[in-house]
Amino acid sequence: MVIAVEEGLNPTEKRGAYSLALLFALRMAGLFMLMPVLAVYGQELKGFSPLWVGLAIGAYGLTQAMFQIPMGWLSDRIGRKPVIFLGLSIFALGSVVAAMAESIHGVAIGRALQGMGAIASTVMALAADLSRETQRAKVMAFIGVSIGLSFAASLVLGPIVSAQLGLSGLFWLIAGLSLAAMLVVQFAVPNAHSKAPSGEVSANSAQMFKLLKHPQLLRLDWGVFTLHLVLTALFVVMPLRLVDAGLEAASHWQVYLPAVLVSFVLMVPLLIIAAKRNQQRGYFLFAISLLLLANALLLVDVSSIWLLGAILAIFFIGFNYLEASLPALISNLAPPGNKGAALGVFSTSQFLGAFIGGSSAGALYMAAGAYGVSLFAIALLLIWLVVSLGMRAQSGIKSYSLAISSADQPASLLAKLQVLPGVVEAVVISSDRTVYLKVKTKEFELARALDLVRAA
Repeated sequence: MVIAVEEGLNPTEKRGAYSLALLFALRMAGLFMLMPVLAVYGQELKGFSPLWVGLAIGAYGLTQAMFQIPMGWLSDRIGRKPVIFLGLSIFALGSVVAAMAESIHGVAIGRALQGMGAIASTVMALAADLSRETQRAKVMAFIGVSIGLSFAASLVLGPIVSAQLGLSGLFWLIAGLSLAAMLVVQFAVPNAHSKAPSGEVSANSAQMFKLLKHPQLLRLDWGVFTLHLVLTALFVVMPLRLVDAGLEAASHWQVYLPAVLVSFVLMVPLLIIAAKRNQQRGYFLFAISLLLLANALLLVDVSSIWLLGAILAIFFIGFNYLEASLPALISNLAPPGNKGAALGVFSTSQFLGAFIGGSSAGALYMAAGAYGVSLFAIALLLIWLVVSLGMRAQSGIKSYSLAISSADQPASLLAKLQVLPGVVEAVVISSDRTVYLKVKTKEFELARALDLVRAA
């Protein structure tokens, strides 16, 4: 048996894409709404200091990095939905702990507990289970768009909600969003009756250590580490900069909303132009340069709210472009059969960046003020820019996973597949009864590969 090649999402894939996108949006909204307000409203808590604000913002990233792979492994054993329910329950519990906390230390503990409900890899694995390989990229892209929209909406809603409910009320709302997400999982998300090949969606430590030697993937791992480090560092200091400029916390959304809207309007054409001209590397470097420019401008003694808004817009243009580009590049460059492990290293790097960004920014702010934080971000971005000069993005590359009914002679099948025109890499996993192919789309003929697989 082979995977049927069909165009367009079928009803199950559509339902899975919509429901999982909603699940991600509800989950991520709870995280993103905190970022623009914690540094300001946290001042009402006992033990407040910029260091502990940074730790509270970043603590989530540390426990996410620690629990992402174990939770993914557990989902392979007991099923996706039970692990998602478990993760959402832990996240809700962490939200309640933070809501009831009277000190910044209690909020940090609640944030760390939230991060232990690490379900991102499990949700992505479920998305893969619910979709055919030929349609998987569309489902993942739909989820990615929902995260981006959630981020944009949360930057606006966070200050508004916090002004009405306070920081404690915001955490109670986040706990409620977790319960709403559970209802989505129970009643909207389809049940998966099969699993995508494990190498495409799951990570293990042995595979991860092998991928740490891949120079192109390491460039991207450093990139996502730096990207989320500078993002969390920015939100340790930017809310305070806006307050110093005379804008009360409840009105910060008036700066965030235009900045985010402008960034989306300008970022999307950049993605389209880069793809059409096959100049992804050049635009990637340009986006890093925008982050550098934004942090360099923050070194200036800016007291104008309008200028701070313009700096945020520049930052978000670069951030959103890179946030959209990096996962696609990882999937493109990952060796066949190791996409799950590659994404595991990538996600771990992302969450570690968030933790170190928050904690280091808090410490630097106490020692050297906002300028010290910006100088730190600039140094890391310069390293990323230099590292990225060696990027060798593969354009026109696509991956396939084909199921086979028998794998009695894997070496013979592999030899035949490797000589097909356009095949870059081929892997036969006998235990999964799966063939992984990475191909050049202009040269590869899927029908010929399917004929070989059928004859195996």
